[in-house]
Amino acid sequence: MWIWQAPRWPRFEFDAQALQPSLAAARLAQGRMLGVAGSLQLVDLTALQLDEWTQEAIATAQIEGETLQLNSVRASAARRLGLVPANRAPKDARTEAVLDIVEAAVADWDRPLTEDDLFGWHAALFPNGRSGIARIVTGAYRTHEDPMQIVTPRLGQPDVVHYEAPRLRDVPAQMKPLLEWFEEGRAHPRIDGIARSAIAHLWFELVHPFEDGNGRIGRALSDLALAQDLRSSQRLFSLSQQLWLDRGGYYAQLQAACAQDGMDVTEWIRWFAGRVEQACLRTLAQIQSAGAKAGFWARLDAAHPALTPSQRKVLNRLYDAENGGFVGGMSTEKYAAIAGVSRATAYRELTDLATSGVLERSGQGRGTRYALVREGA
Repeated sequence: MWIWQAPRWPRFEFDAQALQPSLAAARLAQGRMLGVAGSLQLVDLTALQLDEWTQEAIATAQIEGETLQLNSVRASAARRLGLVPANRAPKDARTEAVLDIVEAAVADWDRPLTEDDLFGWHAALFPNGRSGIARIVTGAYRTHEDPMQIVTPRLGQPDVVHYEAPRLRDVPAQMKPLLEWFEEGRAHPRIDGIARSAIAHLWFELVHPFEDGNGRIGRALSDLALAQDLRSSQRLFSLSQQLWLDRGGYYAQLQAACAQDGMDVTEWIRWFAGRVEQACLRTLAQIQSAGAKAGFWARLDAAHPALTPSQRKVLNRLYDAENGGFVGGMSTEKYAAIAGVSRATAYRELTDLATSGVLERSGQGRGTRYALVREGA
């Protein structure tokens, strides 16, 4: 028995008291993130949004087994955010399709979501009317009569059916209460916004209304619910990245919620809230790291205003590699390769940085290595 066959479907239930710690933790992380983001200069805030748009597009595609090129996604996202002229960013069809959904999920957060909106999202996701090499119906609910199943094939054995969605003829009737509930929650919020986002995603995946793209559109629906909760079109964190990082848990939680004969989705919401919390904490750490780096350079520039461009380039690489470690340490040969200067210039500039206390020198001869002294900068 699947959840949509339960007598009380689709009246979802959850234990608000049991969820309070998880939702409170997510709200605390969200509040800390918003507080720090609110102090950013416009250029830094835009750079943050560029990173999150990029991460969201790449991750939501990865969950479906599709790989997007980082440079292509970043260039397209920069164009959409107005950071580069429209004719400057190269356009890749797959990248544009995913980013269309990423953008749509937050751009019009303050208006009702309609069936036509979902059709538009779906058509944008498959601009050539194909999923891979297979032709599919786009911009409309699924039309094939075969059962919509999520299965694991097994060689020489029957497939494992993890879920079977409602029948084709029932899809429009199944989507109507979802859209009505979603609009009611936008206009008159009655449950926590994170819980609403979790239920919206689950409900959409349970109906599975399209031939393909249900995962990406379902995650966009979650993003839209969160944007409505925050009442903002700014994308400050990537939920899909956290779903990708715990994709085993994502699939397991969806499967557990699908294959039950009751309507209690407490565990699904608890898990989902944890992913929102982690997404906000990641952004918080990112902002704090960027602030620390800005402070490092401010102190360094004040103490050592005569740094050469090549010294600045290498010091920047050393700073970025500090937590993970610069493999083998910095040597004269590595400096020359990174900075694009001669070995003699590399030796002179490294010696100057060590003498001035910016770098710490260890070893002798060919084994001489240099490490960044942050406190002394």
